[in-house]
Amino acid sequence: MHSSNRRIRNRWIIGTLKLLVFSCFAATSCCWAGDDSGQTTRPNFIVVFCDDLGYADIGPFGAEGYQTPRLDQMAQEGMKFTDFYVGRSFCSPSRAALLTGCIPTRVGIGGNFGPHSQDGLHPDEITLADLLQGNGYATACFGKWHLGHQPKFLPPAQGFDVYFGIPYSNDMWPFHPGVRHLPEAERLKRWPHLPLYEGTDIIQPQIMPADQTTLTKRLTDRAVEFIREHRQQPFFIYLANPQPHVPLFASDEFHGRTERGLFGDVLTEIDWQMGRLIDTLQRLDLDANTCIVFTSDNGPWLSYGDHAGSAKPFREGKGTNFEGGFRVPCVMRWPGKIPAGTRCQELTSTMDLLPSFAELASVPLPDRVLDGRSIVPLMTGAAGAKSPHDAFYFYDGGHYLRAVRSGKWKLMFAQKYNSPIPGNGGLPGTNQRRDLSQSLFNLEQDIGETTDVADQHPDVVALLENLAEAMRQRLGDGPKVTGTERRPKGS
Repeated sequence: MHSSNRRIRNRWIIGTLKLLVFSCFAATSCCWAGDDSGQTTRPNFIVVFCDDLGYADIGPFGAEGYQTPRLDQMAQEGMKFTDFYVGRSFCSPSRAALLTGCIPTRVGIGGNFGPHSQDGLHPDEITLADLLQGNGYATACFGKWHLGHQPKFLPPAQGFDVYFGIPYSNDMWPFHPGVRHLPEAERLKRWPHLPLYEGTDIIQPQIMPADQTTLTKRLTDRAVEFIREHRQQPFFIYLANPQPHVPLFASDEFHGRTERGLFGDVLTEIDWQMGRLIDTLQRLDLDANTCIVFTSDNGPWLSYGDHAGSAKPFREGKGTNFEGGFRVPCVMRWPGKIPAGTRCQELTSTMDLLPSFAELASVPLPDRVLDGRSIVPLMTGAAGAKSPHDAFYFYDGGHYLRAVRSGKWKLMFAQKYNSPIPGNGGLPGTNQRRDLSQSLFNLEQDIGETTDVADQHPDVVALLENLAEAMRQRLGDGPKVTGTERRPKGS
């Protein structure tokens, strides 16, 4: 059998097996999922996952120099999550965490995939889309995927009925700042042309700068169209905005609108996008049955200066294990279910979305170890609800365990990190390589992680070290210590 045909056949078999398994699960939830008339009452889910959006980059979390009125309204009608974490402060691992409910190291993903990668998220992993698709949900991914661009790793093989978008970051193209001074032939050796996908087909082999200016609008159009087409059945939309990852692009309607410059223009368009989604739900009488989550994949890429966002009041940003890299803004809205104008200060994460959505849709969880936990009591404002996590673990791209948080305490192990000297105008600055000795931070009193208090609290250090050691036994610490529970990535 020809290798390409074999891959297609294998992908079909995997998808069929996943669907059969979760179709069986679906039968167990039909009593909850319908009323006496047979009409579904299962909620719809929309996750808007921005790229490199910092903690202070939207109005509800302190944005400056531009307005985000629709996101402000979303927070007024829903809940702000102030201690919301991603799985890792880089693109691919963070997306793996959201879709699998696992620490990225558990599923073997440490760094970012690129145009020359031959691997991706393992097709045997059960994604949030798999879970819902097998239970009768219409599923769609619009935007940036970044979990492998080989056919068996693309969204249609990972539980999505529909996919429209780009396979990896929007700077992975011949106009990358690091190579754009070179002749085209030299640029293409490092960064080939960025394609646009529909399903597993490349419908545009070369995305140009003019195409990127309209991409946010095109993704919004597709999401709105999908809502209209599937309003009679439950749906899940994963809208993975390529913006505000550099290079920044805004459509003509929004270009030059804000005093903050291009970054503010981009956020203004993203805010418009959220308004259009909510308006569509309201017009179609779907608003009261739809849970929307707006968040980011990691902190801001600070080395890009005026083309990057802000992690205030936290330390550092993307690529680090400080709060500025891992803690992101999150707003959830679901009229009548999520109490309006509320705030959750409990530790939560993107990994919690899978088990939470599964509970809300009455879908059994996959038969495998997850790191996420249901936060439905927190989302619905249940009295006395607390974080389901005793601890949160910070792994880096080399699968090294770099920090652990429990309650207000965060222990960071000795490590090196990059602290940027920002650039401007779309060009990056330089990085200062710095050393951090083992440090204990009290996040309740020192949100900026400025003062090591380890000497004052040796009992807390010992407790967190014990938690870390137990996790090392499970997921390892670095490439040579893999632990007992680490699963492979696909290759």
